[in-house]
Formats: sequence, structure tokens, C-alpha cells
Amino acid sequence: MNLVVAIIKPFKLDEVREALTGLGIEGLTVTEVKGFGRQKGKTEIYRGAEYTVEFLPKIKIEVAVAKDMTDKVVEGIRDAANTDQIGDGKIFVLDLGQAVRIRTGESGTEAL
Repeated sequence: MNLVVAIIKPFKLDEVREALTGLGIEGLTVTEVKGFGRQKGKTEIYRGAEYTVEFLPKIKIEVAVAKDMTDKVVEGIRDAANTDQIGDGKIFVLDLGQAVRIRTGESGTEAL
């Protein structure tokens, strides 16, 4: 099993969710986060005053998947979240040692 973690632009969330649903993914976790990458924030003007926004709003998606689905999930997220602009985000894949469904006690891929 793997844990796929994606950091994306907020307005791309619905497209990514639809792409994952189309792949048969039944659950995911979404968190509102802030951060920056290579763009190092951005400069904005408010009421004539210029200020720097160092941490940009992003969405973090976490999905636990079977190993055979990992590449499809990564590709689905990448295709749905891509705008060809700086700040599109990153995808990380982590090994997941164990998963347990609390209600039934199922473990492994059955718990996903």
C-alpha cells in the first residue's frame, strides 16, 4: 500500500476529486494548508500599498491506495491539477505499512 500526498492549487480540488472518483477511489482526506515553493510567494497591491504574501493557500490531498493503483492515481492527480503555471504543486508517494478500518477491524488493502 502507498500513501499519495498531493499539494495543489485550491481551485483544482473538484477536478482532482472527479478524476480520483473516476479511478474508483472511494475516500480521501483534504486539508487547507499554506506554503511556498520556487515562486517564494507573490507581491500584491491592496489600496495602493504593495505587500508580499509569502505563504500561498494550497490544498493537501491524502489518498491511501493499493500499490497497483499508485501510478494511475498519481497520473490522475497530475493531469487534473496541471495548469502549466508555476505553483501547480507536488505529489509525494510514501510507503504505507498498515491500514486498519476502525469499525470492522479489516486491515491491509481491505481497509482501504
